[in-house]
Amino acid sequence: QVQLVESGGGSVQAGGSLRLSCSASGYTCTYDMSWYRQAPGKEREFVSAIDDDGRTSYADSVKGRFTISRDNAKNTVYLQMDSLKPEDTAMYYCKTDPYSGTWWKPFPPCEESYWGQGTQVTVSS
Repeated sequence: QVQLVESGGGSVQAGGSLRLSCSASGYTCTYDMSWYRQAPGKEREFVSAIDDDGRTSYADSVKGRFTISRDNAKNTVYLQMDSLKPEDTAMYYCKTDPYSGTWWKPFPPCEESYWGQGTQVTVSS
C-alpha cells in the first residue's frame, strides 16, 4: 500500500528556517516528487518538484529561499525552507507523480499520483 508521510512542520518567526521531509513507502514503480501548499481560503499551489533524475523546479515565490532534494535510497524528499516569510504560512503537502523522464528505470513509471496528509508551517512576523 502506497503511503506518503510528511514531517518537519512547525512554527517559526520570519527569517527562520524549517526542513520538511516526506517519506514514501509501498511503491513498486518510479515517480517524481513535489511539494505543494495551501493557505486558508486559497487554492493549493505548486512549490517545488524534483524528478527521479534529480532535476528540480521551483515556484517564483520561493526561488532562492527553498531547496528541494531527494534521497532515493531512503525514498525521501526534503524541502529546506530558509528566509521564511509570513506568506509562506500554509499546509504543505507532498505529492508523487509518474516518472516523467526518458531514462530506463528498474521499475516502470507509476500509473497515478498520490498525496500525503500534509504538515503545517506557520511563520509569524
